[in-house]
Amino acid sequence: MKVTNAEIVISAVSQKQYPNDQLPEVALAGRSNVGKSSFVNKLIHRKNLARTSSKPGKTQTLNFYKINEAFYFVDVPGYGYAKVSKKEREKWGGMMEEYFETRDTLKAVLLITDIRHEPTKDDVQMYAFLKHFELPVIVIATKLDKVPKGKHAKHLKRTKQTLQVAPEDTVIPFSTETGQGKDESWSAIRSYIKI
Repeated sequence: MKVTNAEIVISAVSQKQYPNDQLPEVALAGRSNVGKSSFVNKLIHRKNLARTSSKPGKTQTLNFYKINEAFYFVDVPGYGYAKVSKKEREKWGGMMEEYFETRDTLKAVLLITDIRHEPTKDDVQMYAFLKHFELPVIVIATKLDKVPKGKHAKHLKRTKQTLQVAPEDTVIPFSTETGQGKDESWSAIRSYIKI
């Protein structure tokens, strides 16, 4: 998909701030330092629409990025970062729960994991949480270029098994370095937002 227009519209902390133009939305969830911003930037062919940070836990709001005036990517706060206070984590948890539970225009969630490692307890919990809300999930297993070719299948299988990926959900190996998985990611996204 060719992205000609991408802009951040709002950083929201509650329902009343969400855009109300009824465009379809795809949320991005993942651990704090898993590379969500790099994934978005690679997908839309921009250097820094989504700001990458060396400090994990930087996203503290729901960031709505409007793409081609047709749909939104919604970046939710990263999880599993220890340096954030318990109170702060609870606040994010409430904010994400409200979004996942109430948002009619949310069509699918991209769960970003690191293919080099077994999904963490937090990843497993997040996947289960999304399935609890009956949301379609596309698992993006990033950092594929860091795994030897001969081990791709083994690592992919481990990701699927650890998360207990439902048969209707997709797992896409992805590399921001080589762009592998980019076309597959777009076609999975488009199948949910129907554009």
